[in-house]
Amino acid sequence: MQLLPLLTTAHALFLDFDGTLTELAPRPEAVRVASGLVPTLLSLYTHLEGALAIVTGRPEADIDGFLAPLRLPLASEHGAQYRLADTSLPAVLPPDLEPVLRAAYDLAARNPGLLVEPKRVSVALHYRQAPQLAALCHDTLVRAMRHVEGVELLHGKCVFEVKPRGVDKGQAIADFMTQAPFAGRLPVFVGDDVTDEAGFAAVQALGGWGIKVGEGPTMAQHRCMTPAALRGWLSATRTHWNHLNPEREP
Repeated sequence: MQLLPLLTTAHALFLDFDGTLTELAPRPEAVRVASGLVPTLLSLYTHLEGALAIVTGRPEADIDGFLAPLRLPLASEHGAQYRLADTSLPAVLPPDLEPVLRAAYDLAARNPGLLVEPKRVSVALHYRQAPQLAALCHDTLVRAMRHVEGVELLHGKCVFEVKPRGVDKGQAIADFMTQAPFAGRLPVFVGDDVTDEAGFAAVQALGGWGIKVGEGPTMAQHRCMTPAALRGWLSATRTHWNHLNPEREP
């Protein structure tokens, strides 16, 4: 098994949420946050002097709810919304997704295994409980997208998402790396899905490294097989840093 490299306080750490920090669940709201994760993230955030951000397809409110009372720097909805220095700003203007939303809801009404997740600038259609409907979900959204300008289809783990064209996790990370406290550090991004490949490309182009959680092809330089193993690595990093700088432990 490949050992993950040592994370240092000179890094900037970017973390996906679902399938990375937490195990995937049948429905987005059913995700459970492991005991100890929030204190570990708070400690790492303190040791990194704030250079830790969540980069996720989730809306901002979801992440804040799961990680309460933490309010970390955040790129939500695949980078459509940024939060730095506790200020949340849209990175793009929301497209008019009414045709996509209507088509998704109509399809879900006829197929109870489907779940529609409307967000601020995107619409996600989950088919984890009805995997045989993947092609139908894809074709339905593609037809609806013909009535909306400036959007593209993103395919993740048992989900299709219609989002603004050009918005991705890689661009979000690149933007964060131009701002304090991230600027001048070596970036590390951890993710599990094909939607995270843009993030791996971004950090590695900046001289940092990516960590893929789970199986499947990837451009990431390193791999961690499960979210539990990733959490163990983060916890071990916290313990190591606390031994070196105990005064920094919150």
